Amino acid sequence: MKKIDHIGIAVKNLEQSNLLFSKLFNKGPYHSEFLESQQLNVSFFELEDTKVELLEPSSEQSTVHKFLTAKGEGMHHVAFEVEDIYSEMERLKEEGFQPLTEEPYVGALNKLVCFFHPKTTNGVLVELCQKIK
Repeated sequence: MKKIDHIGIAVKNLEQSNLLFSKLFNKGPYHSEFLESQQLNVSFFELEDTKVELLEPSSEQSTVHKFLTAKGEGMHHVAFEVEDIYSEMERLKEEGFQPLTEEPYVGALNKLVCFFHPKTTNGVLVELCQKIK
């Protein structure tokens, strides 16, 4: 793993949260997009060498909607940048960590992503992300 890429925060209202975090960081988000495959509206704030991602579900079928219902707004995941997501997934599976999907998929910012179940990572949802080459 290279570094923390971003921290994901689940929010109920992206527009209101963008205003709140813009005040907190003293600058606005640099990127927003809709992820149809995950049923999410997201925005990103850049802070030197890391980012903060705000995640708003667009439907009740979104896993982030289920998270908000169970836990409320707050930290959703920590994402780590990796050089080779396939080999890192294999390494982590061999170490006993449980991926939520068998293959990575394209996520926000057009990166390959995969998540590991929090029950195998001390309660933290861990994301791996790799720039598509």
